[in-house]
Parts: sequence; C-alpha cells; structure tokens
Amino acid sequence: MRMIGKGMTEPRRRAGGAVPRARRRLRAALSAATTALLTAGALAALPQGTAHAADTLGAAAAEKGRYFGAAVSANHLGEAQYVATLNREFSSVTAENEMKWDALEPSRGSFNFSRADQIFDHAKSQGMDVRGHTLVWHSQLPNWVSQLGASDLRTAMNSHITQVMTHYKGEIHSWDVVNEAFQDGGSGARRSSPFQDKLGDGFIEEAFRTARAADPNAKLCYNDYNTDGVNAKSNAVYTMVRDFKARGVPIDCVGFQSHFNPNSPVPSDYQANLQRFADLGVDVQITELDIEGSGQAQAADYGNVVRACLAVSRCTGITVWGIPDKYSWRASGTPLLFDDNYNKKPAYDAVLSALGGAPGGDPGDPGDPGDPDAACTAAYTTAEQWNGGYNGRVTITAGRSPISGWSVTLTLGSSQQVVSVWNGSPTYSGNVMTVRSTWNGSLAAGASTSFGFTVNGSAASPPQIGACTAS
Repeated sequence: MRMIGKGMTEPRRRAGGAVPRARRRLRAALSAATTALLTAGALAALPQGTAHAADTLGAAAAEKGRYFGAAVSANHLGEAQYVATLNREFSSVTAENEMKWDALEPSRGSFNFSRADQIFDHAKSQGMDVRGHTLVWHSQLPNWVSQLGASDLRTAMNSHITQVMTHYKGEIHSWDVVNEAFQDGGSGARRSSPFQDKLGDGFIEEAFRTARAADPNAKLCYNDYNTDGVNAKSNAVYTMVRDFKARGVPIDCVGFQSHFNPNSPVPSDYQANLQRFADLGVDVQITELDIEGSGQAQAADYGNVVRACLAVSRCTGITVWGIPDKYSWRASGTPLLFDDNYNKKPAYDAVLSALGGAPGGDPGDPGDPGDPDAACTAAYTTAEQWNGGYNGRVTITAGRSPISGWSVTLTLGSSQQVVSVWNGSPTYSGNVMTVRSTWNGSLAAGASTSFGFTVNGSAASPPQIGACTAS
C-alpha cells in the first residue's frame, strides 16, 4: 500500500524483536477473555430461536465465515469518532504504515514497536484479528537497507522477518510476507528492487521459508495490486504461487489489493480470478479495498466485490483501506464507506446488504441514512424535464444542530452533461460532480435550502446522490 506518513520519533521501547513470554501469555489471556465476554453478551442479547440480521460489517461478515477489516493509523486512535466507528464496525485491523520496515527498524538492528503495538493492543482489546503488513517491500525502506551488499542484505532481510514475526508470534492472523514484487504492464517480470536486483528471483521463496520458521501458525500471504483480473501481472503471480505449492514452499494466501476507480474499474473476471488462485490451494483475501466515486454507482461496485468474495469459499475476508474518506490516501476520490463526518454512505449499505446484514441498523445510530442525528441530509427531485434535458433540484436539510456549510456529490450517467448550476459551487471529477454551499451554507437546526442544475441528457436516468457532508 501507498505511504500515508513516515518516520517514528518515539523513544525505542526495547531493542530486539521478541516479546517476553509473560507478555504474550497476558495478551492471549486478555484477548480470550474479551472474546468470551463479547460472545456471551451477543448470545445473551439474542432471543432463543430468533433469527437476527447483523447490523455491522464485522458481525455480518462473521455470519458468512469471513472477517471485515480496516486499515488503521495510530495517529487517529485519539479521535473519538474514529475509534467508535472502528470498534463498532470492524473485526480485523491492518496497520497502515506502522508495521512497515522504515517504521519498525529505522536503523539496522534497532527496532521500535511502540506505534505498531498501539494499534495491535487496541485491536486485541476489542477482540479483533490483526493482519501484518508488510515484511518485505521495495518501498518505505530505510536508506541503510538499499546500501547493503548481497550477503548483508540477505542477512538483514531474514533478520527483519524473524525479529518482527517473533515479536508478534502466535498473535497475527496473516502476514503480507512480500508485497508488490511484480512489474505493472504486460511483461509479467519482477520489479526492480534491492531484493530482486541483489538476491534474484529466489528472495521471495527465501522470505516465505524464513517467515514459516519464525511463526509456524501465521498465514503467509503474497500481496499485490493490479492483479484483480486475469492479466499479465496476475498470470505471473499465479505461476509463482503454483510453483510454490508444487515444490512445498510455504504460502497460505494471496492478497488482492483491489484499488478501483472509473479508469480502472472492478474487472468483469474478478470472481473468476479469485477462484483460480483458490483452486491452487491457497486462501484469497481482499486486502486494501477502496473504490473511487459516490452514490449508487460506487455502492454497486462495492456490492459486486463483496459478492465475488462470498462466492469463493476460500476468500476469507475483506479489508478496506481506511475508515472515513478524509483520511484515505485517495481522499479526493471519496473511496471509502464513511464520509468525512463518519456518516454511512450508500456503499456501506450495499456492503452490509451483500453480507446479508440489515442496512440502516439502529435508527438512533448517528450516520444512518435518514437518521435525525446526521449533520445534514440531501434529497433529489427532477424539477422540469424536456426532450434531451432536465432540471434537477437537491434539498439540503440540517440535522439537530446548525451547520455553517455543506457539500454533496452527484454521479451522473456517462452520456449526461451538466450545463449550469445555481445556488451552489460545483467541481468535477469524471462523471462525479461535487456541489458546495455558497451564500446558503449556514442553516439552523432542521432548516433547509436547495441548489439546482441543468443537464443535457435523459431524465430517465437521474443522478445518484451521495451523502451530505456538513462543515
């Protein structure tokens, strides 16, 4: 995954990688106790013999035998809404940057686990699984790694894997052992990196064998992007995994990052591609899901991804790369399930529905569509229409508190064109129009305003409206 932030400035807690045995036992006991309490509470809350549709992502996924996780940044664990949403919705956690090489071993042999442990300890306190990301990657390497000769680099790579995995031994569900080792494009070749250039093709196999020795119980994954459909890159990864399985190289899973946008949509053969890897005898995981867009178009794509995973028995879980849009590495594309104010987007409902859950949940839960506690809501109507065009109107209504500004995204059909907008300031990204308040941003609690627009195109396909975001 891409870099969100670099550098670890805290004092190093301890040199070396291993966690003391007593601490591991304590963590395991706390995790078991937390899980038992959560399970007991959940069972007590359900009437005997009564079917119950889950109303959170993690709970709905669990009912399908999967996990549903999020990438988490330690920087945001002090934010109440962030933590509340994480704790309520997700059953698995991946550290965005805190378990990468530059964060954990900034100088050779000197390890700093404090930020990674902050995420790990929070996840375990909530009974969540943890995915480890990532042990060997060409990016976010400290400078000293690239300066090593082949022999020293091999030693450093194996030492890093061993130290990090020993620190969390028995407590990480899956590790992305090697990340993004293949080139983009049609060559199917390996990517140039210090490991590839100095150690050759064998470095991936060596990394996996070292990882198995360090923690025999962890799932060992290869992870990459632009491998979501059948193409030259995914074929090269497939060939490698097939060879590893044939020769007994320890590999348990393949991660498909699944970063999508209008120029790189969900491929039509997504499910078939997941299935062909699963048929090799490995689990498949969707590891960094985000889909740029808004409204029902984005929701449909998210739903299709979830259904593809559910259709493949060895697709064990899904991780979205972040929680609210504002903290995404692709924030301008609004690619996640929650808007900047943690309101649930149509994509959230699509995912929950695809998992068999009950969209909407508790009507008193802030962020539900139509929830009176939402900061603002947006409703669309077609005002006038004629042959070849129409006027649309969006009504903005403040929630229980006043607001000083608002914005709404609209996704139009590919053949539609907005020719004018009034009472709002528009910006455009492909077929997505974002309209922000101008003079009409300040609304008292419960008050409404509206903006309008003229479209060249059929009113039979009205725009899809995203969530209202207040400021």
